[in-house]
Parts: sequence; structure tokens; C-alpha cells
Amino acid sequence: MPDREPATLIDRFLDAAWAGDGLADATLDAYRNDLTGFARSDLFALGPDGSTAIEIDSARLVRLLAERLRSGIRVATMRRQISALSRFCAWLRLQGLLEGDPLNHIEAPRRPQRLPEVLSSEQVESLIDAPDVDTPLGVRDRAILEVLYASGMRVSELTSVELPAVNLRQGLIRVTGKGGKDRLVPLGEHASEWITRWCEGPRRRWVSATGSPALFISARGQPLTRQAVWYRIRGHARWAGIGDGVSPHKLRHSFATHLLDHGADLRVVQLLLGHADLATTQIYTHVASRRLQQLHRRHHPRG
Repeated sequence: MPDREPATLIDRFLDAAWAGDGLADATLDAYRNDLTGFARSDLFALGPDGSTAIEIDSARLVRLLAERLRSGIRVATMRRQISALSRFCAWLRLQGLLEGDPLNHIEAPRRPQRLPEVLSSEQVESLIDAPDVDTPLGVRDRAILEVLYASGMRVSELTSVELPAVNLRQGLIRVTGKGGKDRLVPLGEHASEWITRWCEGPRRRWVSATGSPALFISARGQPLTRQAVWYRIRGHARWAGIGDGVSPHKLRHSFATHLLDHGADLRVVQLLLGHADLATTQIYTHVASRRLQQLHRRHHPRG
């Protein structure tokens, strides 16, 4: 029956995941590729009519995953593939199309812990001070840097912010994160001041050509792209003598780590970053601990 074919079931599952969980297009595409790969490996077998529609051999699954690991697949890719298959199987069970859990005794390989790199407070200050604020581009870039460091938002979130999402009277900005979920993030005095200077100065002149509602625009009045923001920040980092490895996401890492350094509660940082899982935020506690150890070794007479 066509409606019991794996390809059809994968399409139905992805439609349900999009409608129910608001998964991003990139995640849906990755899940489709992962599940289609499992289907091509003959992991899914059609059961006889009138019985379970899909059968998955757990032993075959273990062999397939072992082969992929031996072939040199990245641990992160393997974890995503197992996650996609697990969610697909859970959906099949809800539809009455699968009995049992073929992943019940399968544990995803552990991801090697890589601590995010962060800038020191002094490096952040140098970066923020780098734009030439006597020029329109410098005013805009200073406002961008102030907002990124004050809010910890992702660069994709920054480029999607529109003017109605900014409340300077209350010092808040509404950020739309992954899955279309909104959160309110404080801006702070410095970011609010530079947004005002940007909006009342260069932005007012540049926006006349297009009327774009985007908070940050180009000199032609078009919304800035993620790539443009990344390029500008890298240039300012070079000018400040920080190096080539500075990105908007490193500012996000620095934002979280510096908050924890100064005593912020982990759950508050989780809310500000828009993390769905506290475990994702906990990585910054390791970064903060490492920084304290380095400071101790550097400055303690017996370090």
C-alpha cells in the first residue's frame, strides 16, 4: 500500500514535526536526509497487511550504526541521525504503525566536550570601541556590537529584529528564537543609547529609500544579512588587534560566561539565551570554572 511506504511515512512525520514542534527548515531537511538514508539501507521493512505497518530490526540497526562509526562519521552527525530515528519511531508508535522501541537499548555516542571560546572583558571593550563613530557605518556597527553583547542574541535573531520589537522606554527587546519562540531580553543603558543614536541619525536617512522595518539596515536601506554582520565584526576585531577568530557567536558565548562570572543564576542565563534545555547552558559553567583556574594560576603566589 502506498501510504505504508517508508518515503510516504517520512513525509507525514516531517509534516507533523513541522506543525507540532515548529522545527526549523534546516532541522527538517537534516531529518529527511537521515531517515531517507536509513530507508535506503533497508532498515525499514513493511509488515504484512493487517499487522504492524513497519518493522525495524534492532540487531540490523546496531550493525548499521557500527559500520557508520567505523567509516569515520562525526559523533555529532551520528547523534543527530539517532535522534531523527528515535523521533520517527515515537511518531510511528503514536500512529499504531510500530510495536516496541527498536532504539530501547541503543545509546548515542557521547559528544566530545568542546568548551566555547570567549573574549575577555577587556577584549570585548576593545571590540565595541573599534568602530569609527564619526561615520554613519561606525554608528551602526557600534549599535550592533552593543546590542549583541547586551542581549546575547544569535546573529540570525539580530538581523530579523524589527523596530516594533524594541522598547527603549523599558529597555527591552523582543527576540524571536529557534522554533519561532519569542523572549524578552534587557538591553541595558549603553545599547539603548546607541540604538537611539543609530535610529535618529544614519538609519533615518538610509531607510527613506525602502521603508524597511528592520532595525539594522545597509546604506541602501536593505536589511543586513548574517554574513554582512559577521564580516563587519571580523574587520573590527582585526582593527582592535584581537585576531581573526571573532564572530557574533563568540560574543554570545562571552555574554553568557561574563554573566556567570559576575554571579548570574544559570536559569536566568538560560532564559536570556533562549535555550530550551538547561543542559545546553551548563557548558558555560565549565568555561567560567576554567577561567577562574587560569586566573588563580596566573595571580596566586602558589598557583
